[in-house]
Amino acid sequence: MYYTFDLINNFNIFNNINFSYNILIFILFSLFLAISFDITYGELPTKIHPVVMIGSVISFFKIRFIKIKNRWSGLFLTVATCIVSSVSVIILVYLSSFNAFIFFILFTLILSSTFSIKMLLDTAINVETDLKEDIDKARQAVSYLVSRNTDELTEEHIVSATIESLTENITDSYISPVFYFMICSLAGIFIHSYLLLFILILIPFNYRIFNTLDAMVGYKTDELIDIGFVPAKIDDILNYIPSRIAGLFVVLSAFCLRFNYKNSYKILKRDARNCPSPNSGFTMASAAGALDIQLIKLDTYILGDNNKNIEINDISSAVKLSKLTILLFTLAIILFIIILYVIL
Repeated sequence: MYYTFDLINNFNIFNNINFSYNILIFILFSLFLAISFDITYGELPTKIHPVVMIGSVISFFKIRFIKIKNRWSGLFLTVATCIVSSVSVIILVYLSSFNAFIFFILFTLILSSTFSIKMLLDTAINVETDLKEDIDKARQAVSYLVSRNTDELTEEHIVSATIESLTENITDSYISPVFYFMICSLAGIFIHSYLLLFILILIPFNYRIFNTLDAMVGYKTDELIDIGFVPAKIDDILNYIPSRIAGLFVVLSAFCLRFNYKNSYKILKRDARNCPSPNSGFTMASAAGALDIQLIKLDTYILGDNNKNIEINDISSAVKLSKLTILLFTLAIILFIIILYVIL
């Protein structure tokens, strides 16, 4: 039997609660479990990871559309990838809707695949560990995080590159997908249909599609400058608000951790726009200010003041800052959504 319109009420604990609160409980519970799964186990296996599937779809269409030597190629690639990937997820979720519990588990796993907390933090920690053992090993490790040549990076530049990668990716690895998932969940106040759940899972999933497109083709090389234009612009637009929110939460986290929060806010305002990307500088600059260090990508940007020499242990401090930023943002947006559900 197909239960789409009564999915949540199949959970006994949700009986006798009006529709909006059913939706709210489902959203909060699924987010909590998705975060818990990611923190505990990390990424899903490659063979079943939705983002790997997205990458395969992108590669399939890229070969075909890159032959179009103008920016329409990027639009066609984006539309084709979104349609094929989204339809695949809709079919999968639809087939699971014969049972509320299975639907919920699948919904939660797909949601968890749209962000990556454990991998984000562990990668930085691993570079710190490697750097304490062997600088060449650390150079190799950091080469997977940044696009620059790492063969001759000094210890200071390795630390800087690691902190840059960590703090920049706070936005697209967590803040943005959760931001859009929770903000769009407000539709549950006005749309009284459990079909909303199908739409809701597509919101963070499509964010991940756009982000993956940007990661794969959004470069200004001779090969990709045309096909990557549209994906890069869409990614910039989607991260515009979340990146600025994330930057402010880094400042708040610096205050809670007794880091230099005043300098964090100062550097955020002063240096956030120094980067070529319109969004990446907001979390990097506020982190640089909080740690009283200078983050440098040669010939590209300088963030923060050289108040003290950058050290290996600054990676651990950046990890603490990132963890608290993620936690505070999560608590704040959940509280915001709950208040709106109660008021409206």
